[in-house]
Amino acid sequence: MAGLSRNNKILQELVLQPGNNACADCAAPEPDWASYTLGVFVCLNCSGMHRNLPDVSKIKSIRLDYWEDSLVQFMAETGNCAAKAIFEKYVPTSFYRPQHKDCIVLRDQWIRAKYERREFTNNFCLQTYSSELFESVLWKKGRDNKQFLKRIFLLSQKDFTLRYFLKEDSKVPKAIINMKDLNAEFQPEKIGHAHGLQISFQEDEHTRNLFVYHEDGQAIVSFFNAVRATRLAYLQKKHPTLQSNDLIPQLTTCCLKEGYMEKTGPTQREPFKKRWFTLSSMNRKLLYFKSPLDATDLGSVFIGSENHGYSVSESCGRSTRSGRWHWGISMETPDRQFVFMCEQEEERREWMEAFRAVISQPMTPEDYASTVMLLQLKQ
Repeated sequence: MAGLSRNNKILQELVLQPGNNACADCAAPEPDWASYTLGVFVCLNCSGMHRNLPDVSKIKSIRLDYWEDSLVQFMAETGNCAAKAIFEKYVPTSFYRPQHKDCIVLRDQWIRAKYERREFTNNFCLQTYSSELFESVLWKKGRDNKQFLKRIFLLSQKDFTLRYFLKEDSKVPKAIINMKDLNAEFQPEKIGHAHGLQISFQEDEHTRNLFVYHEDGQAIVSFFNAVRATRLAYLQKKHPTLQSNDLIPQLTTCCLKEGYMEKTGPTQREPFKKRWFTLSSMNRKLLYFKSPLDATDLGSVFIGSENHGYSVSESCGRSTRSGRWHWGISMETPDRQFVFMCEQEEERREWMEAFRAVISQPMTPEDYASTVMLLQLKQ
């Protein structure tokens, strides 16, 4: 027992050191577990994924398990920083490094890529994602039905497009999607598949959604990172003076908030209707759909900054013509007032925080261009 407490105390001191004080795989704070074959400190969730790789990684609790002196010495000599210098040496610039809040398939494939397949210990992975063409076969949801059908997707860094084909021998693509406004985001719960991916892009002044998945986690994550690599190539050509690190936040983004709210029309005398809303900080748009898996939005609201007359506040829902929901939100824009209703007070609080996060951000030149386009469409 004395040896147990002494070695555990050493490990608990090691985990406080810079680099070790966050999970080596997802950056979660205060990791309590460690791989004594790899020399890394990891969080509880990532430790479970390491246990799925018994030939590569063996896990112990730094507080509860017995540690031999030799293993403690190995942890002291290695640690997260030294391990990353080996296992993450050649990670491509565009490759997504998952955080602790990301979905399981992203975190699982990141761990497998690093330690099981050792993709980043040589520069072969760099060549894979820098190739001009990247092809993947995915299951895609039909636009007007719930059926998923196999489709061939082709990413091109030659003309910065994503094409998809109905059949393997097809010469003519069903769609050609420009990288300019394309986004990809994992949505396993919405799509109903652990590997579900949502691809969004602009089509005829509306947002078009494609919902896809692949049964193999490695395949869908590889496709996702190929999208990011193609987006980076596009942005580097568009902004040749900017560094790659400045462009990384623009490759793909997660929506700030999604969920159902009720909305009314422009006169606020129309009955409230339940709609699925998605808020994106990337283009400052609040999109609304009839249901979560709709292919095209019914409409959108551009959300500018506070300096341009945008604000959000609570509204008294019970004095409005709402349906079942009474937790109201009032959004003021230069053109009109929008009123939304939430089912729960907590949901209203979350939506208002998300709206304020967008309103507090200064507008970019691209944002100004969007407002000009919206004005032209209204004329």
